[in-house]
Amino acid sequence: MLSSCSDALKVGGEGMMRRNSTLVCVPIIAESVGEMVTDMGKAKGLGADLVEIRLDYLKTFNHNEDLKRLVKECPLPTLFSYRPKWEGGQYDGDEQNRLDALRLAMDLGADYVDVELQVAREFISSIQGKKPEKLKVIVSSYNFEETPSVESIGNLVAAMQATGADIVKIATICLDITDVARTFQIAVHSQVSRVPLIGLGLGERGLISRILSAKFGGYLTYGVLEPGTVSAPSQPTIKDLIHLYNFRQIGPHTKVFGVISKPVSHSKSPKLYNEVFKSVGFDGVYAHLLVDDIQKFFQTYSSLDFAGFSVGIPHKEAALKCCDEVDPVAKSIGAINCIIRRPADGKLFGFNTDYVGAISAIEEGLKGSHNNSGKNTTSGSALAGRLFVVIGAGGASKALAYGAKQRGARLVIANRTYDRARELADIVGGDALSLDDLPDIPPEDGMILANTTSIGMQPKVDDTPISKHALRSYSLVFDAIYTPRVTRLLREAAECGVTVVSGLEMFIGQAYEQFEKFTGLPAPKELFRKVMENHS
Repeated sequence: MLSSCSDALKVGGEGMMRRNSTLVCVPIIAESVGEMVTDMGKAKGLGADLVEIRLDYLKTFNHNEDLKRLVKECPLPTLFSYRPKWEGGQYDGDEQNRLDALRLAMDLGADYVDVELQVAREFISSIQGKKPEKLKVIVSSYNFEETPSVESIGNLVAAMQATGADIVKIATICLDITDVARTFQIAVHSQVSRVPLIGLGLGERGLISRILSAKFGGYLTYGVLEPGTVSAPSQPTIKDLIHLYNFRQIGPHTKVFGVISKPVSHSKSPKLYNEVFKSVGFDGVYAHLLVDDIQKFFQTYSSLDFAGFSVGIPHKEAALKCCDEVDPVAKSIGAINCIIRRPADGKLFGFNTDYVGAISAIEEGLKGSHNNSGKNTTSGSALAGRLFVVIGAGGASKALAYGAKQRGARLVIANRTYDRARELADIVGGDALSLDDLPDIPPEDGMILANTTSIGMQPKVDDTPISKHALRSYSLVFDAIYTPRVTRLLREAAECGVTVVSGLEMFIGQAYEQFEKFTGLPAPKELFRKVMENHS
């Protein structure tokens, strides 16, 4: 067993020096001591710095015998917690018995014990003069209703420090992603005090608190062994923390990037950008950002640290209004999918790279099509003269419609709400249909169908925007969705003998340009494609 966590701080994974001292802790949650011992070994193998042993999950618990074994057989430093139901845990027994178990863990060689604020003063007083030098007491507070104001959190931290805590831990539910900013503020302020802080945001909107704790000076963060084995909502796996987010390499100067969307967990962007950042030696981290109110998001995360963003459904149009400047093409489209915060003045600059990626992928698909009967005009595009049907009327729809029009295609916009379809058709110069009327469109040679909605995206993979029978009229079908890579729409189109183009091609194409805007470096295109093939 390591004598202290400092032994684990010299190098990170793959022999690289760490850029932070934030520890990675794996919660050990099992019903038996034997299972816990097994999981401790797994945690060490995956690169954890310590483990949190959740005694409240044990079905049977012999204090003396089981604690001796857990301490003796753990290959990592140990953090013991015995969380009661009144603080979100499983224990519902005698309070004195619970605290006695934590005191015994201390006596047997635990490195940390975690006690709740309500009992912290009593517990710390009870071990006065008996506490081993290496033991650190974490005093914790959970709020499952809200994330309070910075002032309220500051007062809470002061009260927790006053108990004699060695480390303070605050975990609050994040009802909005901007709630996490208050945790970051407190974490930065705590660095000037003598008491380290663990600040965690609970829920999917709080995910970035786990990833960016290293940037803002958190004492530790949590990563679970496997998805689904969580002791708190939305904990990433330790594998993702260390390898996907390159956690050991996050430091105070690391730039933050992310994909703003709702939903967002399906996005493969973090897998792509983080791997490429690491390969080219760029000091950045890219995260999922579940955003409800995009204007509020940018007002809150206004520092230069938050340097660039990909923008997804449903924010592509609203994001344009948040920008200080917008690229002329994006302004013409009326939607953006990429925002850069300029280092010189902190202003937000919006771009649209969707249309380039999508149109290029469709044109490439037409080259290999058995029905390449476009009326190639002076535009030189295989789209010229073709009927190009866009399903949807949102930001991605605008981008594709704009790109197709630029290439000389004739446009039809089909949407569930006809008025929205008509509005977009009037802007780009085309006809409009309700989605229900789309199967009745008169067929002609070389027609193209492009779905830009979320119909058929995970988890609703059995949905499709149009019947299989109607697909026989088209020469090529494109789906902007890339999770799954082959949607029901594409599968049925292929079964009808139609050329299909996956949204993955659009995703890779638009990502090249975004990467260059994020980093100022040329996009390593072969690496991009290799990464996406590995994760598809």
